[in-house]
Amino acid sequence: MKKITIAIDGFSSCGKSTMAKNLAKEIGYIYVDSGAMYRAVTLFALRNSIFTADGIDEKKLQSLIPNIIISFVLDPATGLPQTCLNGENVESEIRNMEVSSHVSPIAALGFVREEMVKQQQAMGKQKGIVMDGRDIGTTVFPDAELKIFVTASAEVRAERRYKELQGKGQNPNYDEILKNVVERDYLDMNREVSPLRQAEDAILLDNSHMTIEGQQTWLLEQYKKVVGA
Repeated sequence: MKKITIAIDGFSSCGKSTMAKNLAKEIGYIYVDSGAMYRAVTLFALRNSIFTADGIDEKKLQSLIPNIIISFVLDPATGLPQTCLNGENVESEIRNMEVSSHVSPIAALGFVREEMVKQQQAMGKQKGIVMDGRDIGTTVFPDAELKIFVTASAEVRAERRYKELQGKGQNPNYDEILKNVVERDYLDMNREVSPLRQAEDAILLDNSHMTIEGQQTWLLEQYKKVVGA
């Protein structure tokens, strides 16, 4: 069976990563979480005092960006990928609210996106890859054979994020999360470089009222249509 590239784009907290991870595992593809890559860059920026009272020290970050290498390793217990920043597993750290509240302005920087797209395209040269993010079907892999664009209401997405953080032992604030979701939507759609938008040939999926199992069944059906299974 021919191998293809699968691009899953959409808004934050839509469950794109869960969908992409599960699909990749089911069909034996490599999964890449592009959002985790921008989160890892944001963590690097937080650790290296790149956020200042005046905003982002872009000159400092640009000088350091060649030294930021993002990779993924499989968790032997779950079989799922873990994000590494220069060889350090940072999967847990990049999911906290501090990173969430700083990631959009970092992801909007042209030189950051250029470097991450370069790393993403290198990962996908051999096909057989599932990648999710904001601009995978429009910028990273515009020729992807299957493109999905995922959406859900802001309230549903905030509730999902709230429960996810609770499950990790954190004590989140729902109103703060909802505010963050709405702000990220605006920033993602209005940034100058690779704004979030649905590719013309992407299939729209509103999963506001779908179960994870229902999403996976639907997604597998779209994959089989493309590969002729």
